[in-house]
Amino acid sequence: MKSDLFSSEHMVQPAQAPGMSVQNAKSVKYVVNGEMLARQGAMIAHRGNLQFERKGQGVGGMLKRAVTGEGLPLMAVRGQGEAWFAHEAQNCFIVDIEPGDVFTVNGRNVLCFDASLSYDIKTVKGAGMTGGGLFNSVFTGQGRLGLVCDGNPLVIPVSQQLPVYVDTDAVVGWSANLHTSLHRSQSFGSMIRGGSGEAVQLKLEGEGFVVVRPSELTPQKAQQH
Repeated sequence: MKSDLFSSEHMVQPAQAPGMSVQNAKSVKYVVNGEMLARQGAMIAHRGNLQFERKGQGVGGMLKRAVTGEGLPLMAVRGQGEAWFAHEAQNCFIVDIEPGDVFTVNGRNVLCFDASLSYDIKTVKGAGMTGGGLFNSVFTGQGRLGLVCDGNPLVIPVSQQLPVYVDTDAVVGWSANLHTSLHRSQSFGSMIRGGSGEAVQLKLEGEGFVVVRPSELTPQKAQQH
Protein backbone atom coordinates (compact mmCIF):
# COMPACT_ATOMS: atom_id res chain seq x y z
CA MET A 1 0.00 0.00 0.00
CA LYS A 2 1.02 3.58 -0.62
CA SER A 3 -0.27 6.61 1.24
CA ASP A 4 0.85 9.74 3.05
CA LEU A 5 -0.33 7.87 6.12
CA PHE A 6 2.86 5.80 5.99
CA SER A 7 5.23 8.78 5.88
CA SER A 8 7.82 9.36 8.59
CA GLU A 9 5.54 12.02 10.04
CA HIS A 10 3.12 9.34 11.23
CA MET A 11 5.28 6.22 11.45
CA VAL A 12 6.54 5.27 14.93
CA GLN A 13 10.32 4.97 15.05
CA PRO A 14 12.26 2.38 17.11
CA ALA A 15 12.87 3.32 20.75
CA GLN A 16 16.17 5.08 21.35
CA ALA A 17 16.33 5.49 25.13
CA PRO A 18 14.09 5.00 28.18
CA GLY A 19 11.83 7.87 29.16
CA MET A 20 9.25 10.30 27.83
CA SER A 21 9.10 12.09 24.50
CA VAL A 22 6.49 13.86 22.39
CA GLN A 23 5.30 11.44 19.69
CA ASN A 24 3.35 14.17 17.92
CA ALA A 25 1.28 17.21 18.88
CA LYS A 26 -1.47 15.02 20.34
CA SER A 27 0.37 12.13 22.03
CA VAL A 28 3.30 11.27 24.28
CA LYS A 29 5.48 8.17 23.94
CA TYR A 30 7.06 6.59 27.00
CA VAL A 31 9.77 3.94 26.76
CA VAL A 32 9.31 2.11 30.06
CA ASN A 33 12.22 0.44 31.82
CA GLY A 34 10.96 0.01 35.36
CA GLU A 35 7.98 2.14 36.38
CA MET A 36 6.13 5.30 35.36
CA LEU A 37 2.75 6.84 36.19
CA ALA A 38 -0.12 8.03 33.99
CA ARG A 39 -3.69 9.21 34.37
CA GLN A 40 -6.16 6.36 34.23
CA GLY A 41 -7.61 5.78 30.78
CA ALA A 42 -4.90 7.76 28.94
CA MET A 43 -3.02 4.80 27.43
CA ILE A 44 -3.91 4.45 23.73
CA ALA A 45 -1.39 1.74 22.68
CA HIS A 46 1.51 -0.27 24.05
CA ARG A 47 3.90 -3.07 23.14
CA GLY A 48 6.40 -5.12 25.10
CA ASN A 49 6.12 -6.63 28.55
CA LEU A 50 4.11 -4.09 30.53
CA GLN A 51 1.74 -4.38 33.47
CA PHE A 52 -0.86 -1.78 34.44
CA GLU A 53 -2.15 -1.21 37.97
CA ARG A 54 -4.62 1.31 39.35
CA LYS A 55 -2.88 3.53 41.91
CA GLY A 56 -4.69 5.02 44.88
CA GLN A 57 -4.32 8.61 46.06
CA GLY A 58 -4.32 7.86 49.77
CA VAL A 59 -7.11 8.65 52.22
CA GLY A 60 -6.56 12.43 52.11
CA GLY A 61 -6.47 12.55 48.33
CA MET A 62 -9.58 10.43 47.95
CA LEU A 63 -11.45 12.59 50.45
CA LYS A 64 -10.55 15.78 48.58
CA ARG A 65 -11.59 14.23 45.27
CA ALA A 66 -14.93 13.12 46.72
CA VAL A 67 -15.61 16.61 48.07
CA THR A 68 -14.47 18.63 45.07
CA GLY A 69 -14.76 16.37 42.03
CA GLU A 70 -11.11 17.18 41.32
CA GLY A 71 -8.14 14.89 41.73
CA LEU A 72 -5.57 12.85 39.88
CA PRO A 73 -6.68 9.21 39.34
CA LEU A 74 -3.50 7.37 38.35
CA MET A 75 -2.24 4.04 37.09
CA ALA A 76 1.26 2.64 37.45
CA VAL A 77 2.91 1.15 34.35
CA ARG A 78 5.69 -1.34 35.07
CA GLY A 79 8.03 -3.52 33.04
CA GLN A 80 9.93 -3.07 29.78
CA GLY A 81 8.21 -1.79 26.67
CA GLU A 82 6.65 1.22 24.99
CA ALA A 83 3.37 2.96 25.75
CA TRP A 84 1.58 5.87 24.08
CA PHE A 85 -0.66 8.29 25.96
CA ALA A 86 -3.21 10.88 24.84
CA HIS A 87 -6.42 12.51 26.06
CA GLU A 88 -9.27 13.70 23.82
CA ALA A 89 -6.81 14.78 21.08
CA GLN A 90 -5.60 17.61 23.30
CA ASN A 91 -2.17 19.14 22.68
CA CYS A 92 0.70 17.50 24.58
CA PHE A 93 3.70 19.14 26.25
CA ILE A 94 6.58 17.98 28.43
CA VAL A 95 7.93 19.90 31.43
CA ASP A 96 11.37 19.07 32.89
CA ILE A 97 11.26 19.52 36.65
CA GLU A 98 14.61 20.08 38.33
CA PRO A 99 15.59 19.70 42.01
CA GLY A 100 14.17 22.63 43.94
CA ASP A 101 11.38 23.27 41.43
CA VAL A 102 7.77 23.19 42.56
CA PHE A 103 5.08 23.17 39.88
CA THR A 104 1.38 23.39 40.70
CA VAL A 105 -0.86 21.98 37.98
CA ASN A 106 -4.55 21.22 37.60
CA GLY A 107 -5.11 17.47 37.79
CA ARG A 108 -7.16 17.46 34.58
CA ASN A 109 -4.06 18.60 32.65
CA VAL A 110 -1.75 15.81 33.87
CA LEU A 111 -1.13 13.04 31.32
CA CYS A 112 1.87 11.06 32.62
CA PHE A 113 5.09 11.50 34.59
CA ASP A 114 8.29 9.88 35.79
CA ALA A 115 8.09 7.81 38.97
CA SER A 116 11.02 9.89 40.30
CA LEU A 117 8.66 12.87 40.74
CA SER A 118 6.73 13.36 43.96
CA TYR A 119 3.18 14.73 43.90
CA ASP A 120 0.59 15.81 46.42
CA ILE A 121 -2.96 17.12 46.15
CA LYS A 122 -3.26 20.47 47.92
CA THR A 123 -5.76 23.25 48.28
CA VAL A 124 -5.02 26.38 46.28
CA LYS A 125 -4.22 28.98 48.93
CA GLY A 126 -6.75 31.76 49.10
CA ALA A 127 -9.30 29.94 46.95
CA GLY A 128 -11.19 28.02 49.60
CA MET A 129 -14.18 26.05 48.39
CA THR A 130 -15.69 28.91 46.38
CA GLY A 131 -13.30 28.69 43.44
CA GLY A 132 -14.77 25.54 41.95
CA GLY A 133 -13.02 23.34 44.51
CA LEU A 134 -9.47 24.32 43.62
CA PHE A 135 -7.45 21.29 44.63
CA ASN A 136 -4.36 21.06 42.43
CA SER A 137 -1.49 18.59 42.11
CA VAL A 138 1.91 19.83 43.30
CA PHE A 139 4.97 18.21 41.69
CA THR A 140 8.50 18.24 43.10
CA GLY A 141 11.73 16.29 42.62
CA GLN A 142 13.51 15.60 39.35
CA GLY A 143 11.95 14.15 36.22
CA ARG A 144 9.61 14.79 33.31
CA LEU A 145 5.92 15.64 33.45
CA GLY A 146 3.62 15.21 30.45
CA LEU A 147 0.73 17.67 30.21
CA VAL A 148 -2.32 18.06 27.99
CA CYS A 149 -4.07 21.29 27.10
CA ASP A 150 -7.15 22.02 25.00
CA GLY A 151 -5.38 24.24 22.46
CA ASN A 152 -1.99 25.94 22.58
CA PRO A 153 -1.42 27.26 26.11
CA LEU A 154 -0.36 30.77 27.05
CA VAL A 155 2.58 31.20 29.43
CA ILE A 156 2.21 34.56 31.15
CA PRO A 157 5.03 36.02 33.28
CA VAL A 158 3.98 37.25 36.73
CA SER A 159 5.89 40.02 38.53
CA GLN A 160 5.52 42.02 41.72
CA GLN A 161 4.46 45.01 39.66
CA LEU A 162 2.09 43.08 37.37
CA PRO A 163 -0.09 40.43 39.03
CA VAL A 164 -2.11 38.22 36.69
CA TYR A 165 -5.82 37.41 36.96
CA VAL A 166 -6.90 34.06 35.48
CA ASP A 167 -10.28 32.44 35.02
CA THR A 168 -10.39 29.49 37.43
CA ASP A 169 -11.55 27.15 34.63
CA ALA A 170 -8.75 28.24 32.27
CA VAL A 171 -5.71 27.92 34.55
CA VAL A 172 -3.38 24.96 33.84
CA GLY A 173 -0.62 25.54 36.38
CA TRP A 174 1.88 27.96 37.89
CA SER A 175 5.30 28.15 39.48
CA ALA A 176 5.89 27.71 43.17
CA ASN A 177 6.63 31.17 44.50
CA LEU A 178 3.36 32.80 43.48
CA HIS A 179 0.79 33.92 46.02
CA THR A 180 -2.79 33.00 45.10
CA SER A 181 -6.08 34.57 46.12
CA LEU A 182 -9.58 34.98 44.73
CA HIS A 183 -10.42 38.28 43.08
CA ARG A 184 -13.96 39.46 42.48
CA SER A 185 -14.17 41.73 39.46
CA GLN A 186 -17.72 43.02 39.95
CA SER A 187 -20.19 43.61 42.72
CA PHE A 188 -22.91 41.13 43.64
CA GLY A 189 -25.51 43.67 42.48
CA SER A 190 -23.80 43.89 39.10
CA MET A 191 -23.94 40.10 38.72
CA ILE A 192 -27.67 40.09 39.46
CA ARG A 193 -28.23 42.77 36.82
CA GLY A 194 -26.29 40.70 34.28
CA GLY A 195 -23.06 42.68 34.28
CA SER A 196 -20.37 41.75 31.79
CA GLY A 197 -17.07 40.06 32.62
CA GLU A 198 -16.10 37.22 34.95
CA ALA A 199 -17.32 37.30 38.52
CA VAL A 200 -14.30 35.59 40.12
CA GLN A 201 -10.73 35.06 38.96
CA LEU A 202 -7.65 33.53 40.53
CA LYS A 203 -5.16 36.31 41.31
CA LEU A 204 -1.46 35.39 41.16
CA GLU A 205 1.17 37.68 42.66
CA GLY A 206 4.95 37.49 43.05
CA GLU A 207 7.67 36.38 40.65
CA GLY A 208 7.08 33.46 38.30
CA PHE A 209 4.73 32.35 35.54
CA VAL A 210 1.24 30.97 35.01
CA VAL A 211 0.11 28.61 32.24
CA VAL A 212 -3.38 29.25 30.84
CA ARG A 213 -5.49 27.31 28.35
CA PRO A 214 -6.98 29.41 25.52
CA SER A 215 -10.58 28.61 26.43
CA GLU A 216 -12.83 28.23 29.43
CA LEU A 217 -14.04 24.83 30.56
CA THR A 218 -17.56 24.30 29.19
CA PRO A 219 -20.18 22.54 31.35
CA GLN A 220 -20.11 19.52 29.00
CA LYS A 221 -16.33 19.17 29.23
CA ALA A 222 -16.42 19.73 32.99
CA GLN A 223 -18.61 16.63 33.31
CA GLN A 224 -16.22 14.63 31.13
CA HIS A 225 -13.23 15.56 33.31
